[in-house]
Amino acid sequence: MKKLFSLLLLMFTPYAFFAQEQPQMADAMRQDGKIYVVVTVLTIVFVCLATYLVIIDRKLKKLEDKK
Repeated sequence: MKKLFSLLLLMFTPYAFFAQEQPQMADAMRQDGKIYVVVTVLTIVFVCLATYLVIIDRKLKKLEDKK
């Protein structure tokens, strides 16, 4: 788990330096109100993925306990 977290941290660190700049596409989507749709969809996908991983982890723990 620590290796995965470290890998993700290293992958997304360079993007933090460019976060100050606002792309033109984001401004256009914000004006049209579509940015909220994008954020909502991404949130739903993330929550579903996290839930799926938790369920699989619980099932795996149950299988490990049986052995």
